[in-house]
Amino acid sequence: MTHATMSDRARAGLLALAAIAALLSALLGGLLVAAPSAQAATSVSTKTLLGQLSVATEHTGGYSRSKFTLWADADRDSCDTREEVLRAEALRRPRLGSSCKVLSGKWLSKYDGRTFTDPSKLDIDHLVALNEAWQSGAWKWTAATRKAYANDLGFANSLIAVSATSNRSKGDREPQNWMPAKSRCWYVASWVTVKWRWHLKVNKTEKAYLTKQLSGCGWPKVSKPSRPAIRTTTISSTTPTGGTDPRFDTCTAAKAAGYGPYYRGRDVEYSWYQDRDSDGIVCE
Repeated sequence: MTHATMSDRARAGLLALAAIAALLSALLGGLLVAAPSAQAATSVSTKTLLGQLSVATEHTGGYSRSKFTLWADADRDSCDTREEVLRAEALRRPRLGSSCKVLSGKWLSKYDGRTFTDPSKLDIDHLVALNEAWQSGAWKWTAATRKAYANDLGFANSLIAVSATSNRSKGDREPQNWMPAKSRCWYVASWVTVKWRWHLKVNKTEKAYLTKQLSGCGWPKVSKPSRPAIRTTTISSTTPTGGTDPRFDTCTAAKAAGYGPYYRGRDVEYSWYQDRDSDGIVCE
């Protein structure tokens, strides 16, 4: 066997191996490219989400910020919800201190377009404010569900870092009463998406305004979020009147829902429950 013959066979073998490698690369490349698209988030029109929101009058009684637990450390990594949001939204890697405290970084406030390097000048805003959530359905949630809402890291736009001045200007107002100076289409789209995620209701005026704004924005599409389980308290068949709180079967149920205490001679709700120690206070 000549040297040339050996060389030809070696070359043929290398070419065959190269062909096999190319085929495997193509197959694996196709799999690697296909995987993300298979897992891509579902896109949905805000028109669809808005159309699925129930319309109802608001529940205006009984709200207290203390009925929503802030801030939690759900994954027990020493970073509470505020610090988690600051870390997630930082435009560059933030500097951390002890106990996950964010000391510095760079952030863009979507409400007014301002940038910040000092996190103390930022508020973590519930895009749909706690009081608005309460009026739209959270009043009948369990304390655990309200805690989950108040610390929602499962959807990026539920909680956002914005300038303290813009957040306090907003307060707990609905979009027809307050809109940010910047990112308005994003804001109303996010508002509808958060309400849909948490099964919250809208009132007639609110829905009419959202319809007008989103139509003007071309009914933007959003990534369809997951929907957490909503746990509600068991309320008796007695319907609350006026501005009173809902009536529960027991004080235990009322307190679990975030209501009480009630005082003799001041609160109508006092007469609904038994004052076992005769101290003039129930559901304390």
